[in-house]
Amino acid sequence: MKHLKLFSACLIMLPFLACTHQGMKVDTIENKVEELLGKMTLQEKIGQMNQLSPNGNIDEMAGLIKEGKVGSLLNLTDPELVNRVQEIAVKKSRLGIPVLMSRDVIHGYKTIFPIPLGQAATFNPEIVEAGARVAAIEASSDGIRWTFAPMIDVSRDARWGRMAESCGEDPYLNAVMGAAMVRGFQGDSLSDPTAMAACAKHFVGYGAAEAGKDYNSTFIPERVLRNVYLPPFEAAAKAGCATFMTSFNDNDGVPSTGNAFILRKVLRGEWNYDGMVVTDWASATEMIAHGFCKDAKEAAWKAVNAGVDMEMVSGSFLGNLEALVKEGKVSGKTIDDAVRNILRLKFRLGLFDNPYVVTDQKVKYAEEHLAKAKEAAGESVILLKNADEVLPLKDKVRTVAVVGPMADAPHDQMGTWVFDGEKDHTQTPLKALQEMYGDRVQVIYEPGLAYSRDKNIAGIAKAVAAARRADVVLAFVGEEAILSGEAHSLADLSLRGAQSELVEALSKTGKPVVTIVMAGRPLTIGKEVEESAAVLYSFHPGTMGGPAIAELLFGEMVPCGKTPVTFPKMVGQLPVYYAHHHTGRAPSGKETLIDDIPLEAGQTSLGCSSFYMDAGFGPLFPFGYGLSYTTFGYDKLVLSADKLKTGDVLTASVNVTNTGKYAGTEVVQLYVQDKVASVTRPVKELKGFQRVALQPGETRTVIFSLPVSELAFWNIDMKKVVEPGDFKLWLGTNSDEGLSAEFEVID
Repeated sequence: MKHLKLFSACLIMLPFLACTHQGMKVDTIENKVEELLGKMTLQEKIGQMNQLSPNGNIDEMAGLIKEGKVGSLLNLTDPELVNRVQEIAVKKSRLGIPVLMSRDVIHGYKTIFPIPLGQAATFNPEIVEAGARVAAIEASSDGIRWTFAPMIDVSRDARWGRMAESCGEDPYLNAVMGAAMVRGFQGDSLSDPTAMAACAKHFVGYGAAEAGKDYNSTFIPERVLRNVYLPPFEAAAKAGCATFMTSFNDNDGVPSTGNAFILRKVLRGEWNYDGMVVTDWASATEMIAHGFCKDAKEAAWKAVNAGVDMEMVSGSFLGNLEALVKEGKVSGKTIDDAVRNILRLKFRLGLFDNPYVVTDQKVKYAEEHLAKAKEAAGESVILLKNADEVLPLKDKVRTVAVVGPMADAPHDQMGTWVFDGEKDHTQTPLKALQEMYGDRVQVIYEPGLAYSRDKNIAGIAKAVAAARRADVVLAFVGEEAILSGEAHSLADLSLRGAQSELVEALSKTGKPVVTIVMAGRPLTIGKEVEESAAVLYSFHPGTMGGPAIAELLFGEMVPCGKTPVTFPKMVGQLPVYYAHHHTGRAPSGKETLIDDIPLEAGQTSLGCSSFYMDAGFGPLFPFGYGLSYTTFGYDKLVLSADKLKTGDVLTASVNVTNTGKYAGTEVVQLYVQDKVASVTRPVKELKGFQRVALQPGETRTVIFSLPVSELAFWNIDMKKVVEPGDFKLWLGTNSDEGLSAEFEVID
């Protein structure tokens, strides 16, 4: 026993003994950073703060790299060039500091997963994490160790093209999915050669660009900023996200790249973030165009003092920081702190120990990667309508007509922000249907339109003729990849070209029309939904979208996707989102709509409430909506208590039953409303969700644990608190439907 106690004591002392010996320093990353920082000249420090894009030509950069004036390079994807750069940096520069290689790897590198908005539709953080892991494995095989994702901008206006790159309208969903992407990109350890440093962007508020127009200004009051737009970024920081990126927008007149409040007070001060902050592409010098800085020198001054560590491509740091330090406008400590953050990241990535890449081409399009991409694509598809259970296609279907410009569009199917995906590897719905089910059904292909913007209606007659020969029509419509993404905002969200005319003509054949939409955002498709027997919505599904959709159509997979954003009926409803606030005059649903207004009606005869006379009530589809081939019943909602204190945990349970004839997965969603508070609160807020797989007739009790602390918000005094009072809770299938119960939080 005596020896056992001594052995235990030694075990306790081992970490301490390993870290200290006769007063020696602990050999940690922080000490390595400090040791290297102490050897650097001011010019070399500023060089680490400089990121450039060589566009494949490194010869003109070689001199700067030798001089230690390049901290990171963008868009270098040739492993041989990557190794050549590292050899110059490590062997020919004075201090041998490796260069950090970066790339926009947003939803896949070679194997392309659904766009992030589609990944959010899965409500499955595990498959989202797996997708980011696949992307990191493939991209790191070419030497890319830093990606500019996840984008976790809360996005509530579908006119904004970058909604495609987001996880939708809800802060909680963005937080969960963003953290999952961080874990996938970075793996178990950043030092793993297959890990990529993640980058939470765009910090902050970019998704609220006025009128949905990219790069536009925002006006987000601090309370809204803290309650809605900051939580996903705080979750990313807590998940260990290695870097943050500032956003292009100014908020209340202050560009994010020069905003000390968000970078120093919130990110560094309140969240104790020790990662690295980079500007977006040239966003430092774009503060000149904003009218916030008079020249590049002032841009460098304001950006660095605000808390930016590295400048992407615009060069104002390299050209001006030395003078600004000498003039006393930027302190040496500010420079040192920025360089610490950069060096810390490089040490964490293991670049000093292993700066070179040993490429492994076998990982690209690996079978397991394609399988995960197919799984993600299948789970991302949302069944919006299924009249008369036309889906899944039954055995009696012998002939299908495949029409529409998106049926065989391998490039566009991959979606926006795909720099490295190859369309030759894309498996389209047409090809998948022919290869997987060609021996079971006759597939007649007649596109009708050459591409989504095609206005030439000459081919529609052939598509209609094909439809008349078929048992069912599969109409693949939507938008090309180029129509969404950065700088690709739209004022009109209807189907482009003659696609609407195509769907209408097909519907008049009398044959059941299944419309499959592939797009980068929710489109205003109310008319097409009416004309279709069934509607599947697929936010650009990536490399394996074809097989996934084919299996969904034939019932080998069952739809389980849910809308990560509210679908508007009309563009004029935007921005539209479920978590709005009550007004003093909420609509009752009984107001008179425009087509029913009597002539010479009195001013108040229509009802004095908050609604659109021409859009009716509510959206086309609410947040969290999605059907299945089966049905689910909810009953017996039970709360663990009806009165709780702020330190308590509320347990809510509900029985969910598969009441249909197919096995399926339901996404059970938990919403809460703070009924009365010191400031008005949203009518509902998502606080949790669970995916539940059920066999026909199976019932499962789904249990949620909700800490009362998660009901906190920034109140009238700008303090984050849980205010005592009455709350309402829902458990249900979407943000509009569910069983409800009430509880009270007491002092």
